[in-house]
Amino acid sequence: MRLNSFDEWSPLREIIVGSATNYVSHDRELSFDLFFHENIVNDNPARSEWYYPRLSLRSGQQAEHQGRMPIKARYVEELNEDLAGIVAALESLSVTVHRPIDVDPSTAAVRTPAWSAPVVPPLNVRDNTLIVGDEIIETPPMIRARYFETQLLKPIFADYARQGARWSVMPRPFMTDASFDLSYVRATTAGGPTEPIGEVAPSPYDTGLEMMFDGAQCLRLGRDIVVNISTANHALACDWLERHLEGRFRIHRVHRLSDSHIDSMVLALRPGTLLVRSRDVAEKLPAPLRSWDMIVPPVVSADSFPQYQDDDLILTSPFIDLNVLSVDPETVLVNEACPELIRELERHKFTVVPVRHRHRRLFGGGFHCFTLDTVRAGGAEDYLG
Repeated sequence: MRLNSFDEWSPLREIIVGSATNYVSHDRELSFDLFFHENIVNDNPARSEWYYPRLSLRSGQQAEHQGRMPIKARYVEELNEDLAGIVAALESLSVTVHRPIDVDPSTAAVRTPAWSAPVVPPLNVRDNTLIVGDEIIETPPMIRARYFETQLLKPIFADYARQGARWSVMPRPFMTDASFDLSYVRATTAGGPTEPIGEVAPSPYDTGLEMMFDGAQCLRLGRDIVVNISTANHALACDWLERHLEGRFRIHRVHRLSDSHIDSMVLALRPGTLLVRSRDVAEKLPAPLRSWDMIVPPVVSADSFPQYQDDDLILTSPFIDLNVLSVDPETVLVNEACPELIRELERHKFTVVPVRHRHRRLFGGGFHCFTLDTVRAGGAEDYLG
């Protein structure tokens, strides 16, 4: 089918589901710690080292990967089992599923003139691509290890391009230490002990603050896109996006709804209905959305998550299971470990498809993060007026 995806809820026809094959470690360097800063401390209190930022890991030291933290093989095996379950659930609903190229085990690192970092698989495929109608937009990554991740989706993108899809790539950042806007973390606190933020290490490739931005910072609503902005990196990218989409889509900025992604804060389940983390989140949304029905899920139970050891790095908040995936305006994929959320959605007349997803807090994503919908039946409708 031709690429066509304007919103989060129209009947789903085709989707990409990420891959975790050969996922072996997390790499604690500046870009990683910046991206996950709010969760690494709050959810890893037993860790003894001073947390943020790891400025001792300068560019010249990254090649040795001093911050590498191995992931236990059994977690990856179970994640792959759960990904297979997501694929099976979607196929049972007559959705065509595409998969990216797996990372070859011989590919140990990605390298640019400015740095190197261990490669990670294309798991959270929502992040580095934004689908807007008939266009693929590859976004400038925020984590160095994911710099070339969209290359592993290229065969899928190329097929859509041959069928007429537009295909754009936003400007790629150098991602030196000086590229990152630190004002967000200077103005807020992650809690716990924090290393003072000093001057970053200079690089011959410094160009100042650069565009860095994920597709998961966007809530797509027909011809309207709500974009979360928390740093100057995000704002620069949003400026580009507004110019690029001018006349086709309207951009609505919200500020610091979260540190980056929006899809564990708010998701549109159908026209007129939002799933929101809290009423406080709802109050930060654009005025037309504040009149929509709001589903605020029950408080998450600690029993919903596996128990981990001190050396297991937790990367997401307990609200990760709000990261659901709509198959159509009445049908939603939800983690089977969340009976309270399932009951709340059923109370609002949704058909819930429970699917297993155990280690979402270790791998930074839920069902919405792990997927990228490429064909839905909807169009450029005006839902905000």
